[in-house]
Amino acid sequence: MKGKAIEAVGYIRVSTEDQVQNGISLDSQRAKIEAWATANDASLIGFFEDAGISGSRTENREGLVRALSLTCERKAIMVVYSLSRLSRSTRDTIMLAEKLGKAGADLVSLSERIDTTSAAGKMVFRLLAVLNEFERDQISERTATALRHKKQQHRAYSPTPYGYDRVGDTLVVNDRETEVLKRIEASRIQGLSLRRIADALNENGILAKNGGIWYPSAVRSVLLTAERR
Repeated sequence: MKGKAIEAVGYIRVSTEDQVQNGISLDSQRAKIEAWATANDASLIGFFEDAGISGSRTENREGLVRALSLTCERKAIMVVYSLSRLSRSTRDTIMLAEKLGKAGADLVSLSERIDTTSAAGKMVFRLLAVLNEFERDQISERTATALRHKKQQHRAYSPTPYGYDRVGDTLVVNDRETEVLKRIEASRIQGLSLRRIADALNENGILAKNGGIWYPSAVRSVLLTAERR
């Protein structure tokens, strides 16, 4: 990583439980990232944090959103103490790394010693992607098998999937929701983000299955359920 000026963006996160049980404080994470920057002659052009926030949802973390934006804009290196600080989900972690890669940026995780500026670091992430896809396919297979079994017995799925209504212990097609589902699938094929699809549904007064507003996670769930049927 020597030979040219390096720009880096630090990102740190901690939840109350992490800080109490593991002692991975924000100050400790910051100190380790600063030490890495010094050792690698890197200039820290930004430092962002999310304090007391879970790592389960990216869109709820302002610090992470800003860190990603700056890193991609400057084609810099995002440095985190560990991948768990970035996300609790392997899938989300891979998606974030891919977003950085497409922007010409990189990722360094100190605890796992992952550095996507190197061929070895890229290989590790490719392996993670393969394992994540394998796990996802296994879950899909198990779910599809269970749904087929219930369908053969004319039993309703639980919870009731979008596009259907529950009548006793049987599912019947909901024509209105089926049309909405087709619209969601078409929007996704066109490349719209889950957030944009959710916003469009809300703007048009289309309610989610529970009668509330749409969130990106609800759109993802509907699409995944549709794929498995």
